[in-house]
Amino acid sequence: MNSERTPLDTLRATFGYHEFRPPQDEIIDCLLRGEDAFVLMPTGGGKSLCYQIPAVHRPGVAVVVSPLISLMKDQVDALRANGVRSAFYNSSLKASQAREVLAQLHEGRLDLLYIAPERLLSNGFIERLREIPLALFAIDEAHCVSQWGHDFRPEYVQLGRLRQIFPTTPLIALTATADTQTRTDIRRQLGLEQAHFFVAGFDRPNIRYTVVEKSRPQKQLLDFLALRKDEAGIIYALSRKRVEEIATRLQQAGYRAAPYHAGLPDEERQRVQEAFLRDDLQVVVATVAFGMGVDKPNVRFVVHYDLPKNIESYYQETGRAGRDGLPAEALLLFGYGDIAVVRSLIEKSSNAEQKRIELHKLNAMTAFAEPLTCRRRALLGYFGENLDADCGNCDICLDPPERYDALTDAQMVLSCIYRVGQRFGAGHVIEVLRGADTERIRKLGHDRLSTWGIGRQQSSDVWAGVIRQLVQRGYLIQDVENYSVLRLAPSAKSILRGEEPLQLARPRLRAARKEKRRSGREDIGPYDETLFSELRALRKRLADKAGVPPYVVFGDGTLAEMARDLPQDEQDLLRVNGVGRHKLEKYGDDFLALIRAYPLSAPG
Repeated sequence: MNSERTPLDTLRATFGYHEFRPPQDEIIDCLLRGEDAFVLMPTGGGKSLCYQIPAVHRPGVAVVVSPLISLMKDQVDALRANGVRSAFYNSSLKASQAREVLAQLHEGRLDLLYIAPERLLSNGFIERLREIPLALFAIDEAHCVSQWGHDFRPEYVQLGRLRQIFPTTPLIALTATADTQTRTDIRRQLGLEQAHFFVAGFDRPNIRYTVVEKSRPQKQLLDFLALRKDEAGIIYALSRKRVEEIATRLQQAGYRAAPYHAGLPDEERQRVQEAFLRDDLQVVVATVAFGMGVDKPNVRFVVHYDLPKNIESYYQETGRAGRDGLPAEALLLFGYGDIAVVRSLIEKSSNAEQKRIELHKLNAMTAFAEPLTCRRRALLGYFGENLDADCGNCDICLDPPERYDALTDAQMVLSCIYRVGQRFGAGHVIEVLRGADTERIRKLGHDRLSTWGIGRQQSSDVWAGVIRQLVQRGYLIQDVENYSVLRLAPSAKSILRGEEPLQLARPRLRAARKEKRRSGREDIGPYDETLFSELRALRKRLADKAGVPPYVVFGDGTLAEMARDLPQDEQDLLRVNGVGRHKLEKYGDDFLALIRAYPLSAPG
């Protein structure tokens, strides 16, 4: 227990930050009083500090439940770099290492212990915990508790037992993403109905959200990456096969890229993750198997090559970009065919209730991609948070979609669907519209329809966009349970008769060209970018020598402040966010020497 210093003292001296972000200080005070808390805070919002600082101040050890071995290791590496007594206890440890951790636990030499739920809840370990003072329990990634959660894990459900077994030990549950149903379910499952509830808000203003129509996606991806040659990013795809294909294509194009999915050997997945964390890999192409354990703050972009299953997944995955608060980008390639693919995956579930929940969430994800309103407003609205104005940092705000009189195009589409008997999907309808001369079309007699070839002047991508928007507007019904067959909705009659005007957005097939990036966060302002690059190179050398990821030494935001303020001595360096006493002693001389030797010039 640390009774001599206040939590703010610990924040400054140990972690190197000057002030708490709301509501970190309230959460910390709550735990210090021995009370429970449920915390909803976006990725990069500082959730970990909410239990790490009370762990340092309360007597006993804080037991942190974490779902992934890699996440535990990263958290412990970062804590140790700040001089905090911490360890993890999991299957990655050799027998001698495991014994040492248990010895530290029983001898009171740990402030924090990270552990997986299965190991924590084994009878032997529960009995072990009864014998030692406990500061608190922290359940990270708490959405895993709920069947409504996007990453439900059955082993998490049993964590509700902690409240019965240890009724006087404060418990905090934390998640970056949870809709109303998930929040209620988490609190019920963990016995936290009476806990203090803290919501920090979901907005990540440094992330720019962009959605483009999927058209020749490999080229779209390469065009996007061409402007981001030196930046780290994650590309998500739905299938292992597609992950492998994209990674190979990027390697051939000269990118330091690698695939990551559950079909790879454990050693290879571990190698890829560590190489990415250490900045030896630029891009990881992955299924959703990758990410929850990635604590890398300088990911500058996240690309969704395929449609995510739900907004929670999309929000959490895009939230892995820009954890350091510096500008980042989230690009989604959206095609109507993806909806059918995702739905077919959901339909394979034998759990009727889970299937119903997931289909509901897929519909919300599809609606988000509609190119009509500010992306951030739509995203935050899903979580019950309202913006007073458009965000100014998404594709809709920065480059509003061009609208056009689409009545004639819509009439062509609706007429064609009617003529083919409302028995075919979008692909076939588009082929008829464009006058495709295929054996199937001739066999069906669709080359003799009045609508065959009336839309030759438009590309397939344009027609796909028209169809998708007509589905979203409710003029068409896409029967995804029946091979995504298109049928006319009752409201289509008024369009066919020309009784109402119709404006649609022209398809957006590429992301806007990259604007010159601001030099960091608004609170940092301009800094010397050449010096920043040299500081990054020094950080990489020191991190490699220590065998830790570069961000464990210092984050990009800390280096940006150094490149702005040009600290000349230890007191100057301590004023930089992210520089605490322990890191000052360990790395201060190296960074000060580089800055002092750097030729001074105007920042920019």
